[in-house]
This record gives sequence, structure tokens and C-alpha cells, in this order.
Amino acid sequence: MTEPILALLFGLLIGSFLNVCIHRWPRGRSVVRPRSHCVRCRKLIAWHDNIPVLSYVLLRGRCRHCGKKISARYPTVEVLNGLLWGLFVWKLGWGVEAAKMCVFSSMALALVFTDLEKRILPDEFTLGGTLVGLAFAPFTPIHDESSMGLLWAAGVELNGPMLSLAQAAIGAAVPAFFLWGGGWVYLKLRKREGLGFGDVKLMVMIGAFLGLQATLATLLLGSIAGSVISLLYIWIAKKDASTYQLPFGTFLGAAAIAIAVMA
Repeated sequence: MTEPILALLFGLLIGSFLNVCIHRWPRGRSVVRPRSHCVRCRKLIAWHDNIPVLSYVLLRGRCRHCGKKISARYPTVEVLNGLLWGLFVWKLGWGVEAAKMCVFSSMALALVFTDLEKRILPDEFTLGGTLVGLAFAPFTPIHDESSMGLLWAAGVELNGPMLSLAQAAIGAAVPAFFLWGGGWVYLKLRKREGLGFGDVKLMVMIGAFLGLQATLATLLLGSIAGSVISLLYIWIAKKDASTYQLPFGTFLGAAAIAIAVMA
């Protein structure tokens, strides 16, 4: 159990950094400078007030300097990221495959919250994540019968790392094309956008990591969850359904994490 516990602790630290990215990248800011500071009073945060989860508890969720509330998103992201890292290392052991899934879950988790808070899916996570997923592909085989079938139908025979890379590329391209096509049809029929291109880039990133079959499952699960939960929220909060902006990326990211955990 030592390795999963170490992974959990390291995941908490990475979760703290994810919070910086979640807050700054949608606003076009650097994640390097300035140092971590209170978003209300702008005072720098001392190292002992920046320990994942523990500092939030000791400070009772308030800034030491101005006393303003600290968003519960900070410990939530840290805890979820730590648990995901610990879970993947426990399931897969300490190796390249576990590292791939830890990186993927962190990116997907961050995108869940950036879309939920700002309705933005930063390219640093979507496009950058796609490159990372493709870089992992030759070293971590994707056991995906759907993409194998497409390659067979096209008369393409590949083996080893090239096969894994091709499967990752198919997983990135095909579901994203379907999602983009659905958005295009909606635009033509309703004369207004119903889907942001960030959601398409998110699907590309998910496919590069998970492959075709799991990404199609993500699209289905995310669409169902998004529809049901959003309709309930609109009804309970008495929102205008015609103007409500659905954080679809939040549901896709959460669905992708769920599919990855269950795989």
C-alpha cells in the first residue's frame, strides 16, 4: 500500500497546482508569476498556509490576512486529484500506464472546474493534453476493438507502438468529428451556437488518452448526464432554458474520469 499512499500525497500537491491553473489560465494569466496570493486582498500566501487541504482546515476556509472565504473548490480539487492518483497507482501499479492515467485524470479534473466556473476550456489543457496523450500512446497500448476494426476496414496493418499511436489518433479524431457535426447541425437548424469548439478540442484530448471506444462511451454518458442534470437545474433554479449556457465540458470531463476509473 506504500505506492498508492505516496501517489495520493503527491496527487494532493499536484491538485494544489491545478487550482492555480484553474484560476489563472481562463483569465489569460501566468501560472508562474506572481506567487500564490489571496484573490481578494492580493497578499502573498506563506508556505505554511499553502499545504493542501490541511491549511484550508486550519484556517477554517478563510484568508489569514483579510478573513474572506476561500473557495471550497481548492480542497475539493486537491482531495479528488489525490484520490484519483492513489486509485490509479493501486489498480495499475507504479509504471507508465499509471502515470498516463494520473496525468489524464488531472487534466480532465481541471477542465471540469474551468468549464463549470468560467465556461472556458483552456487550450493549455485540451490541445496540450492531446499532445501528451499521443506522446504516451506508443508506450501504453490501447486495447480498443473499435479502432482495430476501422484499421482493418481501411486495409491498414500496424503493430506495436505504431498501432497504439494510430488507435490514439483515431480515438481523438472520430468522436470529435461526430461532436463537431452535431454542433454544426444545431447551428444550421436553430441559427445559434449550441456547442463551443472547446468541447470538440476536449473530445480530441480524451480520445488521445482513452481511445475510440471509451471516448464514444464518454460522449454518451456525458450527454445523458448533462441533459438530465441541466434540465433539473433549470427547473429548480427557474432559469430560462433558451439562454442557459450548459457547461458541457464539465459533464464530458467527469464522464471521461468515470470511464477511465471503471476501465
